[in-house]
Amino acid sequence: MLHDRLLVEVDQEAGERRSSGGIVIPATAAMGARRLAWSRVIAVGPHARAVEVGDRVLFDPEDKAEVEVQGEVYVVMRERDVHAVAAERLEGGSTGLYL
Repeated sequence: MLHDRLLVEVDQEAGERRSSGGIVIPATAAMGARRLAWSRVIAVGPHARAVEVGDRVLFDPEDKAEVEVQGEVYVVMRERDVHAVAAERLEGGSTGLYL
């Protein structure tokens, strides 16, 4: 990856979801508001500062650029397009979630 680019793998469970009443909402259902998606970071460029490989990031899937690498579909984005980072590398009672 070059500069501040990230290569991420979108979580598979981000597709359909279940409402509080138990109704299954398919991923193809149109929503009034835009929905952000979680993904796992596979590779980072040398200028990425707040994200490391293995972190989970929150981003807008409408602004994504998909790429296929060895039969797997990934998303390429800039670090500035990340809305939040969930990192397990933090110690000492902090949440590990940066917003």
